[in-house]
Amino acid sequence: MAKQINQKMAFYAMTSLFFIWGFITALNDILIPFLKAEFSLSYTQAMLVQFCFFGAYFLVSPLAGRVVAKFGYRNGVFIGLSTLALGCLLFIPAASVKEYALFLGALFVLAGGITVLQVSANPYVNCLGEPQHAASRLNLAQAINSLGHTAGPLFGTFFILSATSSSAGAEQVQLPYLLIALAAITVACSFKFIELPKLDFEQQKDVEVNGSIWQQKHLVMGALGIFLYVGAEVSIGGFLVNYFERPEIGGLTAKQAGNMVAYYWGGAMIGRFIGSILMRKYAPSLVLALNAVMAVVLLMVTVFSTGKIAMWSVLAVGFFNSIMFPTIFSLAIRGLGQLTAKGSGLLCQAIVGGAVFPLLQAVVADKFSVQVSFLVPVFAYVYILFFAMSQYKGRAQEVSAA
Repeated sequence: MAKQINQKMAFYAMTSLFFIWGFITALNDILIPFLKAEFSLSYTQAMLVQFCFFGAYFLVSPLAGRVVAKFGYRNGVFIGLSTLALGCLLFIPAASVKEYALFLGALFVLAGGITVLQVSANPYVNCLGEPQHAASRLNLAQAINSLGHTAGPLFGTFFILSATSSSAGAEQVQLPYLLIALAAITVACSFKFIELPKLDFEQQKDVEVNGSIWQQKHLVMGALGIFLYVGAEVSIGGFLVNYFERPEIGGLTAKQAGNMVAYYWGGAMIGRFIGSILMRKYAPSLVLALNAVMAVVLLMVTVFSTGKIAMWSVLAVGFFNSIMFPTIFSLAIRGLGQLTAKGSGLLCQAIVGGAVFPLLQAVVADKFSVQVSFLVPVFAYVYILFFAMSQYKGRAQEVSAA
């Protein structure tokens, strides 16, 4: 029999999911250079890892929204974790056969499970408490996500990249993904023994809601913001190992470069803890605008410099990425009421930007250079600045009219 837990315990339970999908997502940054070397791929071919992984968000999110709406958040979590575990287990036959396409298929299944988790956990945490602190609360949960992002590359470097010189082959990925599958199954089972508190919009299912999510301007603008932000964040992370191996940038080995990726995601973790505090005092949209400006500046520095300056400036982008996803998400989903589940599905569908941007950057990297390719995510941060300022002005108008 499931045991009812309070809001505080529910928050802790749901944030454990943020850690899990952050850990797995960042592991792609290690998997990409490993598979690129293992199968002698071009940058564009290697970035099919991100295309298949984040493409799942676009295809699975609408279904995930319906699953959560019908079966509830707890069952959505169980389904998501079970699917995630299946995707991890598919790495075992893919590595045995040594077929790149099978790896891509396993990643798609794995990401499908993460999509269901995102559709379940993001709106639940956003609405689990006082509305005025939603952005701060989601930033705190995303800080745990960043902890997973930080641990993932270290885990992957130890189990995967450290073996590239010992001719271990594709089988090197089997053990780490088996361990992740076992962890996901354990957490999934634990959710069957708890009962999550019901939220206000869950308790009002008999209330008729007029309109469509497409009529919510701030939601649609936020969805584009999520598309561009995730695309930029993932694209940057996916190129770091190969970028730091370049003699004019870092001249590092694959293992050394893999360990450096942890600084990118670690910066995001620190930034989210700080952002969670700042947003209780300052408007989330203003903090978002400042971070977008800093991301643009740092990317321009890395493109037009070399050595440690180029290396540390691109790593510092991680710190300013920190609050972007949860803040955009909170601003976009604000005031949706019974449309929250559908709105969350749309926002999670927009995560497909992580599939598109890495390919765009890869095309530029193959045609010009990896360094020049970092101009691609600049355009994403320019739009995020525009979105942030539009939301700040809109909120100011609402307050003055009240």
